Parts: sequence; structure tokens; C-alpha cells
Amino acid sequence: MLKPTAVRRDLRLRPVRPAGWWFDLLLLVGFGVLTLALARGALLGIDLAVREWAYDHHPAPIYWTARVFNFLGQGGWLLMPLSVALALAAAWRARTVRPLLLVAGAFVLLYLTIGPLKVWTDRAAPSSKLPPADSVRIFNDLPPLEYDLSYPSGHVANAIVWYGVIAVLLTALTAGRLHPTLHRLVRFAPPAILLVTTTYLNFHWLTDGVAALLLGLLLDRLLHRVPWDDLPLPGRLRRWDGPFTSYP
Repeated sequence: MLKPTAVRRDLRLRPVRPAGWWFDLLLLVGFGVLTLALARGALLGIDLAVREWAYDHHPAPIYWTARVFNFLGQGGWLLMPLSVALALAAAWRARTVRPLLLVAGAFVLLYLTIGPLKVWTDRAAPSSKLPPADSVRIFNDLPPLEYDLSYPSGHVANAIVWYGVIAVLLTALTAGRLHPTLHRLVRFAPPAILLVTTTYLNFHWLTDGVAALLLGLLLDRLLHRVPWDDLPLPGRLRRWDGPFTSYP
């Protein structure tokens, strides 16, 4: 067990790229405009057209390949456990609890945003047995037991946030020696794959994925601004506050 160490107090927000809050505001406005447009009936024709195209182009090899790749977005039994495992490894290696703070922050941020938005917008999935003109609507009044948690796509938003966390933890575990190409691949490939697969498999409307992309990027930027390495810890946890840097 580590002896208590002096806690750093550099609580300034961490830099993100692009720098500044203008991009965060742009993402937030984009999500709001898209949601408002859907509420007024715009873009629904595009969603319906993509749905019909996907149903008409489901050859078995492509379909099952998409199903396999779609597992990349399973937050509950893949992404969060993997993140916890990596955080525990980083915590053990550095003898500090701080890697676990990042995982906890990601969980709380997703829990407080994606789930409530799904309930509030009450949109059915493209695979719903309702008439397409009804299932595509947002702010619906769906019957009990009808799948109504489509907007925004949890798979895509989870992928953006959790793979961002995973990239940070891999960087920490490799002492900053994770190759930049691999870092970008971990961060950006899964969300792109899931945007395509969830739409192609008709698990989500196209605009569900676009909304999740905007919101997920916003959440990812907020998460990476937090100075996790320097946050004050409660008394008992200070005994496990060893030197740790989560960002290269």
C-alpha cells in the first residue's frame, strides 16, 4: 500500500482538439437542430428510404459480417468491462486509483444523457412492426412493449466515449508509447463501423446514428477536458494516489 502523497492541484481543464468551446457548441447546436428537424417531420423520408434499401440488400455474407462487427458497440458486456479491466491494470501498474476515475466518469456521463434522451424522444426502431410512417416519428406515443429507445443510437455514442477511454488507458499502460496510428484506429474505427452496421441492420435509423455521432463527440470532449490526474481524492483514497498520467 502506498503512503499518502502530496496531491497535485492543477485543476485547469485539459486541452482538446480542435481547441476552444466553439466546436462543442457546434456539436450541441447540430444535435438540437437535427432533433428539431425530425420533430417537424423533416428528414423522415431519408430515414425511410435508407430503411427500405437496407432491407432490399441483405445477402447473407454481408448481413452476418455486419452482425459480428456490430458487437463492437455492446457497452454493457464488452466496452465497460474491457475499460474496467484496463483501468485496473493501469491502476495496479501505477499503484493509484486514478485510472478508475476516468471509467466512472464515462459511465456517469453516458448514464445521465443517452438513456434519458432515448426515453424522452420515444422513437421506434426501423425493425418495429408498426407501420413505417408511425415508427419513424420522433416524440412518439408508442404502445407498451414496443421498442421505443432508438434515438440517439446508444451503440454509436457508447463507441465514441468508451473507445476514447480505452485509447487513453492503452496509452497509460504503454507509458505513452502507443503508436499514433493505433491510437487513431482504436478511437475512430469502431464508431464509424457501428454507424454503418446499426443502420444497415435496421437496428437504428440513419438519423439516430448521426445524432449519436454529434452527441458522442460532445461527451468525449467533455470527458477529456477533466483533469482526472489532479482531482482531489477523498481521505481514504489518498493512500492509493500514486503518480499517474492518463494523457501523453
